[in-house]
Amino acid sequence: MLHLVEGIGANWGLQASHRLPPDIVVRMLRENGIQKVKLFDADYDALRALRRSGIEVMVGIPNDMLSSLATSSRAADHWVSQNVTHHLARNVTIRYIAVGNEPFLATYNGSFLRTTFPALRNVHQALTRSGHQNQVKVTVPLNADVYSTTNGMPSGGDFRADIRDFMIQIVRFLSDNQCPFTVNIYPFISLYTDPNFPVEYAFMDGSSSPVNDGNTRYNNMFDANYDTLVWALQRNGFGNLPIIVGEIGWPTDGDRNANVQLAQRFNQGFMTHISGGRGTPMRPGPIDAYLFSLIDEDEKSIQPGNFEPHWGIFGFDGQPKYPLNLATSNLSSLIPARNVHYLDRKWCILRPNARLDDAQIAASVSYACGLADCTSLGYFTSCSGLDARDNVSYAFNSYYQKNNQLDEACRFNGLGTVTRNDPTIGNCRFNIMIRPYYSGAGRLSDSFHKHMHQLMLLITSLLLSNL
Repeated sequence: MLHLVEGIGANWGLQASHRLPPDIVVRMLRENGIQKVKLFDADYDALRALRRSGIEVMVGIPNDMLSSLATSSRAADHWVSQNVTHHLARNVTIRYIAVGNEPFLATYNGSFLRTTFPALRNVHQALTRSGHQNQVKVTVPLNADVYSTTNGMPSGGDFRADIRDFMIQIVRFLSDNQCPFTVNIYPFISLYTDPNFPVEYAFMDGSSSPVNDGNTRYNNMFDANYDTLVWALQRNGFGNLPIIVGEIGWPTDGDRNANVQLAQRFNQGFMTHISGGRGTPMRPGPIDAYLFSLIDEDEKSIQPGNFEPHWGIFGFDGQPKYPLNLATSNLSSLIPARNVHYLDRKWCILRPNARLDDAQIAASVSYACGLADCTSLGYFTSCSGLDARDNVSYAFNSYYQKNNQLDEACRFNGLGTVTRNDPTIGNCRFNIMIRPYYSGAGRLSDSFHKHMHQLMLLITSLLLSNL
């Protein structure tokens, strides 16, 4: 049985070639009872749409801004004025500023170690000078790799030795200023990177073999990981510091363990797990969490894996991917986005009389997939069962839709053709893209963006004429 959750949050990422209009997204958030949203930057249109919504907002500062904010209090004052004060005055409920995004991730090789804390301090001081320090708190979303365990159990939790001094500096500052610690926890990534990871331990429906840490039993990775952080904080004298789970979720495509069934199992299990306010063995009580993510993003980097564009509980068009009870109301499933406008019902496919041994096919597919999203074509993915011709068609259509069904985007040196018969096969969906959203950005006119879009189409046409 699910008890109502007080304010589950969602990460609203914007790395998409065709963004849903922000007003539609905000209405979708409200209709689904999502009361908190986390943005990865101070996107003007998203913040404008959140005015008077009552939705609590965490505004992100990207890592590439940390250096300037760390070295200049004036830069911090300007950022706060433009991205906090401006929107607070227009009834946007900004609650947190997320300074950086996993800046201590091991794969960054220390690039942001010396700028994160100074940026955090300068942004906090800028909020104080603006009179917002009681309303808006700073935090740093950190990956769970900032801590580890000395004994393989949560009770051995401590901050990673190579960054421990940096972490204590940040944690002390957060504690002194009544700010929360934000951590991103991903059981899926553990499963993806470790072939020996026990699959059932990633889920929260009680089907795994328990792990005993002294007298404490752990039935899932989330509780164990979360409590490893609690132990790390406690070991260093900050046992009462509030914790926010900034990201948690499961992708639906792009890997053998990324599919709709497992994503539904994980996210529903998580919602059920936190709905009663039980918390974890070391930290009983409600858990403050943001699901990752709200909507699929087809322009996310796939360097971490082909699953990256597929984290959304909603597809790119705001349609639910699977039943999910967020325990925010009496609704048992998600409510789709309304008034979504699509491009025409037509697709680009490989011309029926084209030969698969045509020398242009490999180059054309490589070109299409290099500029569009073909992550559903890998092994054990939703489209892994396609034959060679359908694989080519999928790649062509992905590029065609991303380029707004421009005629030139289906030429491919005579290999492509447009059809009005849906080529979708089983679970492999050949998408029709939504109509492009032209950002007003509060600064540039819609006509400017339309002219820029037409210019980009012309450039694309010229490039394709050489293919």
